[in-house]
Amino acid sequence: MELWDIYDKNKQLTGRTMIRNDWNMKEDEFHLTVLGIIKRSDGKYLITKRREDKGWGAGWWEVPGGGVNAGESSFDGIIREIKEETGLEIPKEKGGLSLTYKRINMKEKNNYFVDVYKFIYDFDKKDVTIQKNEASEFKLASLKEIKEYAKQGIFLHYDSIKDAF
Repeated sequence: MELWDIYDKNKQLTGRTMIRNDWNMKEDEFHLTVLGIIKRSDGKYLITKRREDKGWGAGWWEVPGGGVNAGESSFDGIIREIKEETGLEIPKEKGGLSLTYKRINMKEKNNYFVDVYKFIYDFDKKDVTIQKNEASEFKLASLKEIKEYAKQGIFLHYDSIKDAF
């Protein structure tokens, strides 16, 4: 069973945890997720396409990310998520926190903070191994391509993370 820490409205740990995806949060409770923008020196970004059978965002493009486990730092969480979803082991010195935003969604009882990290890391396409239960494919995309996917409404979180690109 995967546990997530619960944070208060100021992104301070409360000492409580929740079961992953157990959407029963109170108004002043938040969990923490992370997203990782990976840019190569040639200007291309690593993006993945969600599987068509996903319940949310099926077939949409995104950057790697996910929930931060209880007791795990935000930075360790994004390093782990990138490894799980892409197979890449990015050296920690290749990036850092770019921005943080908060979402309040009391209708679904799902409030969360998102820490967005940006990494500048040259990797070879052959080093990418996508997590087959999450993504159907990956590509190296230009910022122009990413903006076009966003314009079509098929790039997750773009409006919230565009300043990090």
